[in-house]
Amino acid sequence: MVMPAVPPVEPAQSLTDPRELLIAYLDHYRATLLHKLDGLSEKELRTSHLPSGWTPLELLKHLALVERRWLRWGFTAEAMDHATAWQDEDPANGRWRVGEDESAESVRALFLAECARSREIVHGAELSDLAAEGGRFTPPAGRPALSWILFHILQEYARHVGHIDVVRELADGATGE
Repeated sequence: MVMPAVPPVEPAQSLTDPRELLIAYLDHYRATLLHKLDGLSEKELRTSHLPSGWTPLELLKHLALVERRWLRWGFTAEAMDHATAWQDEDPANGRWRVGEDESAESVRALFLAECARSREIVHGAELSDLAAEGGRFTPPAGRPALSWILFHILQEYARHVGHIDVVRELADGATGE
């Protein structure tokens, strides 16, 4: 099985505005993640190729919840219980999980919805804006600026897209962007 021929394009080298560059790279990594998962069957998406045991579908759900935790629950302090914010983790062992009742399509839809909501939040704020109090950031924890949160999310994507590179190669030999 091979990935579709056209991978996402890296943001233009001419981008100099830090906000535009940050947003463009986040979208690039979001698209690259989905690209890496394209072409994998439901079975392959639910199969681990690593000693740690996580699956590609669990990674996708994890990154959807990363978006939720850092931007909705974190930056905007949207009211949310712990279980909703951390529904990608098994409470018994802390490992990522996707329920048998969750299809690959439903996890992908969750990811796309969380990314869309994140874009709305970022569109309505300045990089220097501090996270709202409450939600994830309650005293005595500090309130990070949106720029810090976005850089944190960006590094998480970069790390996990690197992980999925390896998993995809182990799954079916596909390499490249």
